[in-house]
Amino acid sequence: MTSIRRRTWPTPSGEEKTAWQVDYRDAAGKRRSKQFARKKDAEAWLTTAAYQVQQGTHTPDSQSITIAKAAELWIKRGERENLEASTLAAYGQHVRLHIVPMCGDKKLSQINRPMAEGWRDQLMEKLSRPMAMRVLRSLSAIISEAQSRGYVAQNVVAGVKVRRAKREKTKVVIPTKAELKAVIETAKASAEPMAHPLALILIFAGLRASELRGLPWRCIDLKAATVTVDQRADLKNVIGPPKSEAGYRTIPLPSSAIAALKVWKLACPASEAGLVFPSLAKKAMSHQYMNINVMGAVQLAAGLAEPVLGDDAKPKLDKEQRPVIAQRYTLHDFRHAAASLWIEQRVNPKKVQRWMGHSSIQVTFDTYGHLFDQADQDAAVAAAIERELNETTASAPGTAGAGQ
Repeated sequence: MTSIRRRTWPTPSGEEKTAWQVDYRDAAGKRRSKQFARKKDAEAWLTTAAYQVQQGTHTPDSQSITIAKAAELWIKRGERENLEASTLAAYGQHVRLHIVPMCGDKKLSQINRPMAEGWRDQLMEKLSRPMAMRVLRSLSAIISEAQSRGYVAQNVVAGVKVRRAKREKTKVVIPTKAELKAVIETAKASAEPMAHPLALILIFAGLRASELRGLPWRCIDLKAATVTVDQRADLKNVIGPPKSEAGYRTIPLPSSAIAALKVWKLACPASEAGLVFPSLAKKAMSHQYMNINVMGAVQLAAGLAEPVLGDDAKPKLDKEQRPVIAQRYTLHDFRHAAASLWIEQRVNPKKVQRWMGHSSIQVTFDTYGHLFDQADQDAAVAAAIERELNETTASAPGTAGAGQ
């Protein structure tokens, strides 16, 4: 039984107040009520609520919680499940910087599809498309967690999407062969003895930075000339397994890398975890130190540097008014270099996927599809040139009798 009735009551100051109260029964048959300032709002709400009760998707406000509270529950669940520190940090930023300021005070039961679409639009206006997608996914995951706990009957954000824009897809940054050669030569002459083997494994094996930081000597087979990945160091330098099953893999190494590793093994400081590239404290090296102090220093010495630009697009200056210079490439850029070298050598896509540790062949094609296309085109050009030369030779006067 549902009804809308007018309520009137006096305030302490003697002023008369009026509101419209909706009385209804929820899916469990329990009597509920909700109050509105205008009759038309009460009627509109009752129409929606009655349909939700019939469909079993209605949650009374009194049984619901705010998005901010739901976000706390979601983060705590991630902590209990021991998610990666970097993953939890990213989720925390999504919640703290974007979700709570935008809609944290809203109760889950009050969210509707138009409201969710509006939040999507707000995120698109403030953030880059990839970041907006990530924050929206976090918001949807927050509501799904609350739904599983019974705080809301449906997740209206689940169907709200940020469409991918192919024209905005950024191509991977890949150092040129000349730059790779300069890095290897500079690393070999570096005063830092680990720089040379580190550069060679980066360029020829394509390991992730976390995998390099957690790489133990037991995973280097100097006889078979391979490196195996079965662990990594997370954001807090804690050693653990790869993030996915695809992370477990074995990759071939060239003789130059094996030779450099043999030399480095004799000089490498012993560490409790038997790491190939330990920190000064003989623990897992931080990402920043490996990226800037080791490979960054090599790049600066090799001349692979760029001025750092400020918000005004002008070069930043240090205290002595000199331009601030930074390395040109990140550790991940050298990972891309390894993939490009394999593809150029006609390594089949499935093997590239396996060596890169990608979870699916689609990830490989999404990232390096243009390189595979280019390799196919190059091979077709070479074959066409060879065919034309053969045809020209066969049809030249006197060719048939040559050598007779």
